[in-house]
Amino acid sequence: MNFVRLTFLLGLLAATHASAQSTANAPASRLDAVAVKGSSRFQSAQIAPATGLHPGDPITRDDIQKGADALAALGLFSNVQYRFTTTATSGVSVEYDVADAPTVPVLFDNFPWFTDDELTAAIKTSVRLFDGTVPDHGAVLDDVSSALSRHLVAHGISANVSHELVTLPASGRQVLRFRAEGTEVNVQTVEFSDALAGSDHGIQDRIADLVGKPFSRSAVELFEFEQVRPVYLVHGFLRVEFGEPSVHVEGTSKVVVHAPIDPGPAFSWGGVTWSGNTAIPAGELDKLVELSPGASADGMKIQSTWENARRAYEHLGYLDAALDRVPHFDAAAKRVSYEVKVTEGPQYQMGSLVLTGLSLEGERRIRAAWKIPAGAVFDNMIYEEFVEGRIKQAFAGLPVHYEKIGRFLQKDPASAKVDVMLDFQ
Repeated sequence: MNFVRLTFLLGLLAATHASAQSTANAPASRLDAVAVKGSSRFQSAQIAPATGLHPGDPITRDDIQKGADALAALGLFSNVQYRFTTTATSGVSVEYDVADAPTVPVLFDNFPWFTDDELTAAIKTSVRLFDGTVPDHGAVLDDVSSALSRHLVAHGISANVSHELVTLPASGRQVLRFRAEGTEVNVQTVEFSDALAGSDHGIQDRIADLVGKPFSRSAVELFEFEQVRPVYLVHGFLRVEFGEPSVHVEGTSKVVVHAPIDPGPAFSWGGVTWSGNTAIPAGELDKLVELSPGASADGMKIQSTWENARRAYEHLGYLDAALDRVPHFDAAAKRVSYEVKVTEGPQYQMGSLVLTGLSLEGERRIRAAWKIPAGAVFDNMIYEEFVEGRIKQAFAGLPVHYEKIGRFLQKDPASAKVDVMLDFQ
């Protein structure tokens, strides 16, 4: 009985092996055509070469799958599917169906020797699927970096090219930043096109943040946003615009940065009207405005007004209060006024105080120092003061060791309750 079973199994194994060997040795079909549909950014003829398939070559199902994998690995497509048909002459036609993935613009951060157009053209010579934007991941990013590296080497510049997804401070939009690593090109001077930036003492005192440092377009734009823009806002230039900085290479290791600025008109203050506010009367909100009618529309004071209003609402427990601000610019009078619609949201009450990471004595002290009883209106000002100062006072004389405090407000709009969570780490 055992001999019969063994003979059967050996026969089955031999038949299976013969079948597998026959399949492996079967001649591959010929690829007649490959097409790609579904992309609104690229034509089929642009995408098809990325599959690695070529009409006239032998083709197997594994080859078709590898083509789909190659398209997916690029990062340019969020979905890749395929279908194929065969003809009586063993020819195969393959059609891939793709969906475009989201992309972001590129930023060439520190390539002062070339214009953006020159770099874009250099990339397109070897990266067919490049239109000035890229996905936030995928092999195409390495392809772009490699193309830039080859372009640098061709011009006698040795550098590795890195890439990173970043958010621009001025616009809040994301870009893929490409950088040449290892180059020694420093900023010699920064020339602003507008006289105010060139003469303001505060800006000139901080210009050393750029001068003498390695050139970086994103560093220049950050400087404009953090140091230059506030100066213009203070003077009422609320619609100031900063153009793309350009550079001129001096010698082999220094650049002169040209930073164009269009200040626009300087506006005066025309006041603010409030709507949607019930918890705080308009008259009380007006008292938070730091400008008088006709005064220079100091943009920093305008921003301070909105922050003061937000804190006033949080003081009363309206933690979700939102201010929808609509400016109205009178170009003829050079005056700006605002309409502000307030969405107050629920008035939160104190829920639970949740503490972790403390000893029993430490927790006892913290609870004793907490000033908002359960069920009372939650005053965010008291909460901030507690975290910033009262906690240290509560621990006076107690050997408590922690490096930071994780803090979180767990809000439940349905019940209008908020739990305070403090994690001592």
